Amino acid sequence: MDALLQLGMVSEQLPSDAQNSATSVSEAKDYFVSRDGVKFAGTHLIIDLWDATNLADPEHIDEVLRQAAVATGATILHGHFHHFGPNSGVSGVLVLAESHVSIHTWPERDYAALDIFVCGECNPYLAIPVLKKGFQPGRVQLAEHKRGLVG
Repeated sequence: MDALLQLGMVSEQLPSDAQNSATSVSEAKDYFVSRDGVKFAGTHLIIDLWDATNLADPEHIDEVLRQAAVATGATILHGHFHHFGPNSGVSGVLVLAESHVSIHTWPERDYAALDIFVCGECNPYLAIPVLKKGFQPGRVQLAEHKRGLVG
């Protein structure tokens, strides 16, 4: 834009899409969350599943995580899951418009480590029943972190 100003062009001479993008930046929607008097970027859940099942099946893991992401209200953009071999663990991620869901499994220990980070109106706690149904853990450990706290 500075180069255009140096050439003597004024904003009326810019293509309409350039004008729109320049003004839309200042009018962009704020996806930070305001809840209970606190403003923050989003909620990040750290989830440990113990005595869990189906942890060596990448297709099953992909399906359960997609159901969990949709339950939060998120929009799935892309998914990638890597299987380390027969009866071995899986590492995977779903990239969301609102952030991500990731998993790392240790089927030999019946353990999975997940994290769900979502912003905006999404509620990551709505994924918990889906994860319980899909992996049938004997025990769930959960921690929450509010990302991007505004003072």
